Amino acid sequence: MHQVRQARAPISGRAVLFLGLLACFTAPAELSGQEQSGPGGVAARPRPAALAARVDGAPSIDGRLTDAAWSGAQVLSGLVQREPYEGTPVSQRTEVRILYDSEAIYIGAWLFDSQTAGLVFGQTLRDASLDEADAFLVALDTYRDGQNGFVFGTTPAGIEYDGQFTNEGSGGGGRGGGALGRQQSGSGGGFNLNWDGSWEVATSTDDEGWYAEMRIPFTTLRYGGGDEQVWGLNIERSIRRNNELSVWAPLPRQYPIYRVSLAGSLQLEVPSSRIATVSPYVLTDAFKDYEVTSPEVDYGIKVGGDAKLGLTQSLTLDLTVNTDFAQAEVDDQQVNLTRFSLFFPEKRQFFLENAGIFSVGAGQSAELFFSRRIGLSGGREVPIHGGARLTGRVGDFQVGLLNIQTGDVREVDPVSGASQTIAPDNNFGVVRAFREFDNRTRIGAIVVSRINTGSPDDYNLTYGVDGRLGIGQDLTFDGWAGLTTTPVPDGTPDTRSGFNNGEYGFSGGADYRSSDWELAAGYRQVGNEFNPEVGFVNRWDYRRTNARVLYHWRTESVPWFREFRPHASWEQYWTLDGFNESYFIHIDNHFQFENGALFQLPGINLTGEGLQEPFEIREGIVLPAGMYHNIEWQMRANTDRSAPLSVSGGWTWGGFYSGTQFSPNAQVSYRFRDQFTASLRMNYFDIRLDEGDFTTAIVGFNGSYAFTPRLYLQANIQYNDDSEDLGTNVRLGWLDTAGTGLFIVYNDTEHLGRFARTGVPAGPRQRQLVVKYTRLLNLTR
Repeated sequence: MHQVRQARAPISGRAVLFLGLLACFTAPAELSGQEQSGPGGVAARPRPAALAARVDGAPSIDGRLTDAAWSGAQVLSGLVQREPYEGTPVSQRTEVRILYDSEAIYIGAWLFDSQTAGLVFGQTLRDASLDEADAFLVALDTYRDGQNGFVFGTTPAGIEYDGQFTNEGSGGGGRGGGALGRQQSGSGGGFNLNWDGSWEVATSTDDEGWYAEMRIPFTTLRYGGGDEQVWGLNIERSIRRNNELSVWAPLPRQYPIYRVSLAGSLQLEVPSSRIATVSPYVLTDAFKDYEVTSPEVDYGIKVGGDAKLGLTQSLTLDLTVNTDFAQAEVDDQQVNLTRFSLFFPEKRQFFLENAGIFSVGAGQSAELFFSRRIGLSGGREVPIHGGARLTGRVGDFQVGLLNIQTGDVREVDPVSGASQTIAPDNNFGVVRAFREFDNRTRIGAIVVSRINTGSPDDYNLTYGVDGRLGIGQDLTFDGWAGLTTTPVPDGTPDTRSGFNNGEYGFSGGADYRSSDWELAAGYRQVGNEFNPEVGFVNRWDYRRTNARVLYHWRTESVPWFREFRPHASWEQYWTLDGFNESYFIHIDNHFQFENGALFQLPGINLTGEGLQEPFEIREGIVLPAGMYHNIEWQMRANTDRSAPLSVSGGWTWGGFYSGTQFSPNAQVSYRFRDQFTASLRMNYFDIRLDEGDFTTAIVGFNGSYAFTPRLYLQANIQYNDDSEDLGTNVRLGWLDTAGTGLFIVYNDTEHLGRFARTGVPAGPRQRQLVVKYTRLLNLTR
């Protein structure tokens, strides 16, 4: 049968313990005997080359690969493993052919398999995780700069999986991602899964294996001028039952497919075509706020859209009017037991596309630009009237310009009855440029602004520089520095002092990564007035040092066990006047099984928290100023996540400030075939302190059902024991190309708590139903 699918204290005693255990953990280093990626290793092997065949008659994208056009194409084979046995041949026969015509590039994959019953289809949902499925991926470095590019992938279920990568994928992201956990790495990281291109894929299966057929229009890609070109190319096949990853251009196991400096080459002719698309939308919604007097349903309609124009083949202008993010995923709720701000990732697609270009700083802790500051204020949505983004390459430079105009948000004070401004009319601007050199090396600069268009004296500016130096294949140095300018209101004395009034931050670090070792160290300093208002900073007035060492101890003679991972890390913060504010020493070992299951030798955490003033950790529970030293024990484990039923969880137990904490967490996930997935997760915190005790928990459910790769129903239900609110987000998506289509979204917040504790009456708080339709119109046809 042939099936087709489309689609951070140095304390003397503890330091001794730290060094002793580290020595024990790293003692077996000579036992590995693994092949190195130095001279003669995988990274030193010749890079393969391919020639795409030009055709006049394009093949049908049906996943069957029976078109005559494929017979004249060069066969790309000889894939070698990077996991588990680096450099050995792929365990199953694999052939890839590449064609092109005047409009698109076509990629066909013959993924033969002698055990088709063991194929893992994964989840039938666009951009679903590929980590737990058989998969086929292609990485294209279209500028041949060895750093940036596009990834297109699929599974036997025929899903569309695509993304952009910068800095060879370093800084965050990953090939897994998944539609329920997309883009968690701040203002871009290294891999942007939320980029949705316009392309086609179809797959089929039979008794000999599975097959994939892709059509990628040239207008979806960005590259230099037309005519004959050589692109970077790599291909990856995942055989999940073996937990095996194989690539066409050999890679050391420590590098993902985004390591395009080690990619092979693809020669072809490309047209000088420019993209020109418009994506209008129409939205209607019904919203009811039960927290106001005499609540009524508010009906609304909204029209807007986006446009994408290719000014040159490598420079793209994006425009947006009345920008809407109704279909964006809701935030996962978090419990904050610290004194510092929590990070919530950007999930809105307009800001995520090309986000890696604008990424400068320390992800999730000191970012010079963080797009979530635009269009959101204190958890409230701020209207975006319009904006533009220009990204691409000009000569030897990558450039990015962004300008967004937002409206004001006002509300009536329930006590005084007066109208008050929550957010003024603001204009946000970003100018970014960097130049890339060989071997992962680059230098760049960024300027970010926020200007109150109704009061120009109210503004904030951020200036930054960043750079990266690659030495060999394994050693990388990174650094950045930033200054901000924030005027003091007229009539207010300026008490700030120090370099740039304390409005500065800088960081530097080194990372060494080989097949066996991972070593990292860094230093960061942030002034007490550092204020990138269109960025993210979770703490101020500190010096931070960190170090980490991890060893991969392979056990190739044991077929069911893959590796030990002994590791240790240290992170410490001091205030700028030398106060020991916090430290964290972690010593641990992971046990990784061949099928992906894992458990953690109970890890040891040596922690310290210094309070210069009392800290109210919960209402009525105040911790006195002082230094708190503690020891924690940590445990976590997971079963094979590619199995229909999988379980993961762990706990942290030990000292916490003046008392103890016990914090278990667990998640149970279930997948029925490739259509239905569900997961139930729980995080529980039992805190017992001399000053008082409390417990809190978050329970969440995620579920999805895919009728086809482009038609799905998703639900995200969360209960927060702090607020005693139950939040529900249900989304029906019927996708067209490039993430457009019909979306029906229902949001509901119910309060389940007692008025005596929360001050909020039980019952509904807000309900909303949104229907949105958006369509991609290609003006180049």
